[in-house]
Amino acid sequence: MWHLFLDHPLLVRLTGTKYACGRGGCGACTVMVSKHDPVSAKIRHFSITACLVPICSLYGAAVTTVEGIGSINTRLHPVQERIARSHGTQCGFCTPGMVMSMYTLLRNHLQPSEEQLMEALGGNLCRCTGYRPILASGRTFCVESTGCQKKRTGKCCLDLGGNDSSSLSRESDICTDLFVEEEFQPLDPTQELIFPPELLRMAKNPEKQTLTFCGERVTWISPGTLKDLLELKAKHPEAPLILGNTSLGPAMKSQGRVHPILLSPARISELSMVFKTSDGLTIGAGCSLAQVKDILAEQVSELPEEKTQTYRALLKHLKSLAGQQIRNMASLGGHVISRHCYSDLNPILVVGNATLNLISEGTRQIPLNDHFLAGLASADLKPEEILESVYIPHSQKWEFVSAFRQAQCQQNALADVSAGMRVILEEATDTIKELSLSYGGVGESTIGAHKSCQQLIGRPWNEPMLEEACRLLLEEVSLPGWAPGGRVEFKRTLVVSFFFKFYLEVLQELKKLVKVSVSVLGNSCLPLQSVDSHQSLQDPVGRPIMHLSGLKHATGEAIFCDDIPMVDRELFMVLVTSTKAHAKIISIDLSEALELPGVVDVITAEDIPGTNGAEDDKLLAVDEVLCVGQIICAVVAETDVQAKRAIEKIKITYKDLEPIIFTINDAIKHNSFLCPEKKLEQGNIEEAFEKVDQIVEGEVHVGGQEHFYMETQRVIVIPKAEDKELDIYVSTQDPAHVQKTVSSTLNIPINRITCHVKRVGGGFGGKVGRPAVFGAIAAVGAIKTGRPIRLVLDREDDMLITGGRHPLFGKYKVGFMNNGRIKALDIECFINGGCTLDDSEQVTEFLILKLENAYKIRNLRFRGRACMTNLPSNTAFRGFGFPQGTLITESCITAVAAKCGLLPEEVRLEKNMYKTIDKTIYKQAFSPETLIRCWNECLDKSSFHSRRIQVEEFNKKNYWKKKGIAIIPMKFSVGFAATSYHQAAALVHIYTDGSVLVTHGGNELGQGIHTKMLQVASRELKLPMSYMHICETSTATVPNTIATAASIGSDVNGKAVQNACQILLKRLEPIIKKNPGGTWEDWIEAAFEQRISLSATGYFRGYKADMDWEKGEGDPFPYYVYGAACSEVEIDCLTGAHKKIRTDIIMDACCSLNPAIDIGQVEGSFIQGMGLYTTEELKYSPEGVLYSRGPDEYKIPTITDVPEEFNVSLLPSSQTPLTIYSSKGLGESGMFLGSSVFFAITDAVAAACKERDIVEDFIVKSPATPEQVRMACADRFTEMVRNYCLLS
Repeated sequence: MWHLFLDHPLLVRLTGTKYACGRGGCGACTVMVSKHDPVSAKIRHFSITACLVPICSLYGAAVTTVEGIGSINTRLHPVQERIARSHGTQCGFCTPGMVMSMYTLLRNHLQPSEEQLMEALGGNLCRCTGYRPILASGRTFCVESTGCQKKRTGKCCLDLGGNDSSSLSRESDICTDLFVEEEFQPLDPTQELIFPPELLRMAKNPEKQTLTFCGERVTWISPGTLKDLLELKAKHPEAPLILGNTSLGPAMKSQGRVHPILLSPARISELSMVFKTSDGLTIGAGCSLAQVKDILAEQVSELPEEKTQTYRALLKHLKSLAGQQIRNMASLGGHVISRHCYSDLNPILVVGNATLNLISEGTRQIPLNDHFLAGLASADLKPEEILESVYIPHSQKWEFVSAFRQAQCQQNALADVSAGMRVILEEATDTIKELSLSYGGVGESTIGAHKSCQQLIGRPWNEPMLEEACRLLLEEVSLPGWAPGGRVEFKRTLVVSFFFKFYLEVLQELKKLVKVSVSVLGNSCLPLQSVDSHQSLQDPVGRPIMHLSGLKHATGEAIFCDDIPMVDRELFMVLVTSTKAHAKIISIDLSEALELPGVVDVITAEDIPGTNGAEDDKLLAVDEVLCVGQIICAVVAETDVQAKRAIEKIKITYKDLEPIIFTINDAIKHNSFLCPEKKLEQGNIEEAFEKVDQIVEGEVHVGGQEHFYMETQRVIVIPKAEDKELDIYVSTQDPAHVQKTVSSTLNIPINRITCHVKRVGGGFGGKVGRPAVFGAIAAVGAIKTGRPIRLVLDREDDMLITGGRHPLFGKYKVGFMNNGRIKALDIECFINGGCTLDDSEQVTEFLILKLENAYKIRNLRFRGRACMTNLPSNTAFRGFGFPQGTLITESCITAVAAKCGLLPEEVRLEKNMYKTIDKTIYKQAFSPETLIRCWNECLDKSSFHSRRIQVEEFNKKNYWKKKGIAIIPMKFSVGFAATSYHQAAALVHIYTDGSVLVTHGGNELGQGIHTKMLQVASRELKLPMSYMHICETSTATVPNTIATAASIGSDVNGKAVQNACQILLKRLEPIIKKNPGGTWEDWIEAAFEQRISLSATGYFRGYKADMDWEKGEGDPFPYYVYGAACSEVEIDCLTGAHKKIRTDIIMDACCSLNPAIDIGQVEGSFIQGMGLYTTEELKYSPEGVLYSRGPDEYKIPTITDVPEEFNVSLLPSSQTPLTIYSSKGLGESGMFLGSSVFFAITDAVAAACKERDIVEDFIVKSPATPEQVRMACADRFTEMVRNYCLLS
């Protein structure tokens, strides 16, 4: 089935709408649909995800894409302008979706509230920015936009003349704002696109005849009347009804389901009717969940509170159910009929006594109850029936209804457990007259606790009743060990915890207590560095220049790899991967696949003319597979659909091999390692342990992390007509590596291969090595067929094949004095490298080198091993071992503090942090002065000490909620530990019209490297940036480049650009001296006339870096970045949920080249790190199959996960002669600062455990998911569950 724009976007050349997940979960493909609503007779605008919307469903609708609202060539829409100028774009792949979500919001609400803005963007994911600048741009449209949180006057403390920015010098410096809101063009609703008159005429005189669309395998039938629909349903009883396609669509994609006939009731107005009566509300089954939300909100505002208990409960869940786009598409009827076990609404509708109105030849009503949701024939729809509407009765006086859910994160996540609960009390008493409890997520369908409820009738609503209810619930709602989704003990605990929360809520209502509302996300204040007043206004260095491609990101005109138009005779490639974790390949049968229409060939290892990868890391598997997801062969066909069908016909026979190793523990048992142990040691650790007051031993477990770059891996290979030349367009951080790999694979010289990188939709390390594999396989296909090849991975395949951050298991032994001073620390680390070496040895080395973080401990021993397992090879990831390893070190500090009865921050700074110029464990000298400044500045700006007192006071007064606060220091080493990897080159051309073309070896990943390079060139040539242009990164212009990674891309390439510009300016000096009053154009014309070369290659030999592992010493890193972060959280001890109240970050940027871009890097890496430590969890089957292969199962932070108050400051400028203009690379360092949220959660859990007299076990597990937090906060409910498990 073709979906809107995304199956064949190149046919209509609308490439602004991006394809990222294919399941409606990320929002990158958001567009606006406008329809005439026959009920209200108004035009309804709503956002949808194009990847799920069948084209057939759009009859009579107007579709607006990002290209339709503005363009850099005509006129920008205010939404596009503001998101770009607010620095809300980095890689830009998600930006068109963000723009369209905001645009649709403004079409419906000219001045939205901040809550509406948050709801509108809740279904849009961004992996780069950290969301703060996106929200800042949206807030400029909001009615209550208040600017800086420090001054509720609508002005920011960064404004000129402000008196609150104490960190800025007022004598010689001027302030540089992120953006000036007054310069934005106003939003003029009269200039918006009108609904097409032809469609309006069609809507007012609707076509009643049935529309039929016939596809190759599916027929779509859209009747015009209810009578026709019923006749069709009677004729095709097995045909599903489809409205939003939010349930059927993903199932068809992931499970390969094909329904020959689909019936669309979208044109049946009777299914969208709403009827209000004195006793209840009837809502048409065809109403979207967004419409249901509006209908219920209207009822709540109109009716007395006692009548709207069920409606309020439904509204609570509708706000967090999926994202706005899915709510706009999914229908009430579809949600009910789908009967998902994890449904949020069905448990509430069950306890609310909802009724389903069915229609066929006649009508009948059935209760929406457990029997219906379990699919029992006696309580189900008949094959010829359809659901017309849902009746939801009003609640009554003394009736209380509540809804609960707990998911991995609060927005856009499937619930682990959901519940609807209702009680009616005898009038003016606390005696239970009627009780109804219903749970989702604890069985194969929604489950009711009828026996428990029946036994509790007549009981008073008191503590003994609560105890009895929990016992009964555990007996009745008994999850088997194989329950869907696992997490049995956690889910059982939630079953009783939810009831306890309901118990408390009803008590509060009975006592007339007023609840406190939750605040919406606060604004953020971002004090930037100041720019010297003597600096030329023309000099852009140090100023918050907008990302060069920002406006193009916002209009969808920025071209990514897959946006490149199809070339003549182009073929599509799809990869065939192993379904076994460790097996011998017995046979591969390609015959059925090759017979399918459109299939041109299947590429196997036998087709490779050169080298098939490395001996232990094959491009295409030969004889043996080492993991699920290993590439075996590749199908090339005329279309991607044909290629995907063909892979299902390839038959591979395996023979299982032993051993099969998945975990680090298994690898240790089997002595399965990828490389020798790495070790660093100083002092005499054994002697030190004998002299300490106390010793603690502990474990730290850190889970893996998926890169989840918004643009999946993709490559286009175009063979040329002669000399075996290839043009390769690839999304990579290292085009030279792709070039070399293709060369060795095809056995042709490197000089025949040109790799082009325009921009990359996010990388984070995941596009350093893997793109070379895909480029090489596609190149083999191109050479064999003689035709261009396009290879674009689906999200599921990308996550299955590519690997990610290395999971870690660490053991520590720490010896310390009673005052908290650590005398000895012994850490042994094991990382899960997967089935091949990849970057695991370097990750192990970096992990060991960086383990000490900010602490001077005299006696140390660090050891590390990379384990070989039967999982896809893990690879480079932002931070490169530092975020995992340093969590062990900080956990040691926390453990020491707990044993000494001290606060962690005291043990960190006062007892153990570097204080004076010293040497690291590997004997590299450094000064900790800036580290201490960051720490003290963070303490001050966060008001840490006063807030610590407030947290303690809060915890004394609250048993079921606890707050935690933590401050974490950071010493992050930048760069590769090898001099040759720090070299860089650039090529600068000046053309005769005076324009300048800059090319360098760095790749634009969203980190703004091209913007910074033009800032450097502008300063060096003393020329406005408007004269300059960067086209792309190409191996034909700058050869032998190094990967854009390790935070040094701007550093080293900036030096190369600087060198090239200085060479050119040196050549122009005689001409400028001769004609000092001339213009730039005059000088260039004169230089050309005098035969002076206007092209120069710049080169930077690199920073010196070396490490001798035999001696355990060296200078492996050119410099350090220092920082500190303070975070405060509040946890719900009953559910494990947490909210992030505030984060303050101080980062040492020295003299930032571009503070807006650098702050964006800090924010983005912090939020990504926060995801690593709190929500991002990889799940595998017992057979080694990755379950979490998309945004439904794998939860990166959403916009609602951003701290309510989020402050980022760059430390006032300092100087370092080593780097370009004393700047520092900040791409990775903020990642670990996300652990401040983890340790704040740990602090809150510790407070709960202390109050409950729970002994700390010093086993740390990351991520701190709701399950981990809830089970750590042991109480009588967890005890009930454990006792029940023992008894049963």
